[in-house]
Amino acid sequence: MTDIDIRVADWHKDNAALRRIRETVFIGEQAVPPELEWDADDADAVHFLAYEGEYPIGTARLLPDGQIGRMSVLKDWRGLKVGDRLLRAAIEEAERRGLRKQMLSAQVQATPFYERHGFSVVSDEYLDVGIPHVDMVRHSD
Repeated sequence: MTDIDIRVADWHKDNAALRRIRETVFIGEQAVPPELEWDADDADAVHFLAYEGEYPIGTARLLPDGQIGRMSVLKDWRGLKVGDRLLRAAIEEAERRGLRKQMLSAQVQATPFYERHGFSVVSDEYLDVGIPHVDMVRHSD
């Protein structure tokens, strides 16, 4: 495996890669209805793409209010710390923008992953597109 790089993506220029990853993970694997995956927030978000070489393998986005979401890594690259790198990039960009509080809606099974990065659960469990989620928050020093 070559090195994994994380780059800030352009929603318009990198749209095909962002869509391919999110469609594979959320729509294909997790059965999220397409009309719920795509929203108006994408146009205003900072998007991140993880690459192995020149091949896009993961994505995340940061909204102007500090909300991190749409974290997704293609199946063949899971377990290789790609998600850690994506999340760190989103946190660093939030902090660079002065967003001292980062928030996300986490699938319950992923809460230990986010807790390792300083996030804490701040809500009861709820269903989002049929998948158990919790709200989590991280405060920067």
